[in-house]
Amino acid sequence: MTIRRALHWVFKVGDRAATVNFLRGIGMQVLRHEEFKEGCDAACNGPYQGRWSKTMIGYGFEDSNFVLELTYNYGIDKYELGNDFLGLHIESNQVFASAGGEKTADGCLVLKSPDGYTFHVEDKTVPPAGPVAGITLASTNIQKTVEFWNKILGLTIFEQSESMAILGFDKSQAFIKFLHQPEIEHAKAYGRVAFSVPFSELADAEKLALENGHKILTPFVTLKTDGKADVSVVIFGDPDGYEICFVGDEGFRELSQFDPDGSKLLDQAIAQDKSNEWFAKKGISKSSA
Repeated sequence: MTIRRALHWVFKVGDRAATVNFLRGIGMQVLRHEEFKEGCDAACNGPYQGRWSKTMIGYGFEDSNFVLELTYNYGIDKYELGNDFLGLHIESNQVFASAGGEKTADGCLVLKSPDGYTFHVEDKTVPPAGPVAGITLASTNIQKTVEFWNKILGLTIFEQSESMAILGFDKSQAFIKFLHQPEIEHAKAYGRVAFSVPFSELADAEKLALENGHKILTPFVTLKTDGKADVSVVIFGDPDGYEICFVGDEGFRELSQFDPDGSKLLDQAIAQDKSNEWFAKKGISKSSA
């Protein structure tokens, strides 16, 4: 039976090479890599229309692990960070033992990626769904957040208090944790979380959100990928402006198959990336978004 499942979090990265080195350094592997000549119809790379790339990277295959999607826009070398993304949580004795970083009072390691994103590493046995246990996001109103993610998106409430909530589709999957803070600024580095749902449920999910007065950022659309499976998506906006992508599970499972050449393709793309030199010849620097 096809169920809804947590897939990945999207990071915009300005320094692709350094970010990939950082993630490889904490044990992740490249799962697949794609290059695109123009922007995505579902704003997968943000509100940019130029050349970009997508790299899926994680601790295991996408069918069973929560992974990361790195989007790299060739004309941008830095994104303004907001205060919305509070951290990615990794539970692994091995990663904890090998990673350096600042240790918190509770014994957790806190790492910062080259683009400034926070990673929390705990000295724990790897969960059944892989080392990435979940993510933490900010919320200005825990009750409104829970109502949307539970009643509209269908996630189960695992824990809730006035200042915190933890939700997920199943405890065997990655969790989404929310912590209350008075204000949220998504800035330019804002990410996106993706979930797969049965294709037959996409239209009904979109309808439910609209009927309850919520935003649909990208209405139901089928995205074409040359030589690969087409995937259908709906992009929701939650009460705090987070982007949530529901993607048809059947097409995504085919699209997201591990590519043994993915790592090589990424390394070739990094080696061939002359965007810094191009901007330098023009006497200008890359943009900071």
